[in-house]
Amino acid sequence: MARRVKTFLSQWSSRIFLLELDGTPPLYFRVQEQHRGEEKAPRVFAQFHKQDRCYSLLVCSPDRIRRAKFYGELKDKLLRELPAGCDLAAISSFLPDVRDSLVRGYFLKSSTEDSPHTERVLRELERRDPVLVCSYSGGEDGQWTQRLWSQAESKTLQMPVEYSVVPTEAPPYHPSTLNIINSDVFYSFDEAYDVLKKCGDIIPEATSVLETLPSREKARRKPDFPIVVIEGLDATGKTTLTESLKDTLGATLLRSPPQSLSPWRARFDQEPPLIRRAFYALGNYITAEQISQEAMKTPIIVDRFWHSTAAYAIATAVSGPVCNLPPAGSEVYRWPGDLLQPSLVVLLTLDPEERERRLRNRGQMKTDEEKELDHNRLFRLRVEEAYRRISGPACVTVDASPSADQVLQQVLLLIRGKCHL
Repeated sequence: MARRVKTFLSQWSSRIFLLELDGTPPLYFRVQEQHRGEEKAPRVFAQFHKQDRCYSLLVCSPDRIRRAKFYGELKDKLLRELPAGCDLAAISSFLPDVRDSLVRGYFLKSSTEDSPHTERVLRELERRDPVLVCSYSGGEDGQWTQRLWSQAESKTLQMPVEYSVVPTEAPPYHPSTLNIINSDVFYSFDEAYDVLKKCGDIIPEATSVLETLPSREKARRKPDFPIVVIEGLDATGKTTLTESLKDTLGATLLRSPPQSLSPWRARFDQEPPLIRRAFYALGNYITAEQISQEAMKTPIIVDRFWHSTAAYAIATAVSGPVCNLPPAGSEVYRWPGDLLQPSLVVLLTLDPEERERRLRNRGQMKTDEEKELDHNRLFRLRVEEAYRRISGPACVTVDASPSADQVLQQVLLLIRGKCHL
């Protein structure tokens, strides 16, 4: 713990902080050792009263599995132990353009009356948990000061304890993009496998999942028949289309995640993104093994595959408008080098109002991600754009608003043209 804190602190003045308060634009700021008269307080900090007591906690465990687990549990712990009037928001810290430098945490605003209680909770957390705590105070001139609580490490590194808070420009893309590769989205079997293997001592089910995985040692020849993946949000007609394609082409229909993972899905859906995404990434490799076996005998239709896993993960990791996503052509959109590639990927799209009407007619329970799609327009737009940017192979978009038979005929034309069926 101390070594990781010292690493953070040695880079402290180079780091940028991102504060994401509900209902306001993201606030980027940095800290410096001395005031410069021409600098103004950041806009969001200016809305706080100087009597407010503000704090940040950054999770800094050296073990990324335990760091992910603790970060996921910390919010519940804070809501449970802090005074009821304490406001909680997301904060993160990162080094510009440095991969895997993002550190997440929480920002708290407490009233003067509640601050003794709040500080007791934070002191206790700092003593026993992997967190780095800072407090913030406002002055008469509207400037804000950040104070580090890890004074022992600060003295060891011969660095100041107090800093001025100053504004800085937003980076070209959301800083979460620095941590997407093999954290939110996995690009090899080994990377996803390693996460679940390291979870074995804290999540017993992880060992059971690993025991179901296919061997990676056998060389596989290229499938004899084409592989067509159908992608799209719920209620765009994937189930109807995949069943029709199966019957029309005499194909085998497979789904991802595979049925073999069903006993553990509810368990891993409760885990933080790092662990949950590794679980679903391995599901793609199980599906790929099934595809490679069946594609020796018949054409294959797959209901969702790696595109879904990646698009939802990227859209969840990156908040805000579509422009916050990594640019088209970024390595985050590349297909994993060790995952079987389909012959064709069809992305079904549908007007949001029509999709919502179909969902209502189903009367089915929605997943958390579907609920997010419904109430968060920006999230839906990020998912759809991430789908479009994935390459190797890219999606071919098909409008799913016509009748089911018309959509089927359009997709059959694509398959016959691209897969020579």
